Amino acid sequence: MSETATRLEVGQDAPDFTLNDAQGTPQSLADHRGTPVIVYFYPGAFTPGCTTEACDFRDNLASFQGAGYTVLGISPDPVAKLAEFAEAEQLAFPLLSDEDSAVAKAWGAWGEKTVQGRTFDGLIRSTFVIDATGRIQIAEYAVDAQGHVARLREALGL
Repeated sequence: MSETATRLEVGQDAPDFTLNDAQGTPQSLADHRGTPVIVYFYPGAFTPGCTTEACDFRDNLASFQGAGYTVLGISPDPVAKLAEFAEAEQLAFPLLSDEDSAVAKAWGAWGEKTVQGRTFDGLIRSTFVIDATGRIQIAEYAVDAQGHVARLREALGL
């Protein structure tokens, strides 16, 4: 039985969260109020799709930051694994640990998915753009890791 969470929609207030980053330091979405934020959920560090997506964000980070955006990556990985992933891939943006997937569920990024013919409940690769007031500007679910960052940059006019 799937426990798919309710998806968020453009115009809604983004649910706040506080999660530990790769250094074990708590970070809250509210800490970024006043600036736009890109929050992306990915299933797992060191997997091919997640590495592709993280490196695309890394390689385009200057353009996002130049336009005022903060990038936050969230996965169910423990803090130690996030630290290894950030170091291995030279990721200069916060990776946040959502080990119980509570934030993913609150954001609708949890539900039934099929990978290599196997269907199960898990994290659904999703990306959100939050405006400076905390409202959702873009909500994308089940995104393809390949080319996703380029499409996001285009949508944002970057």
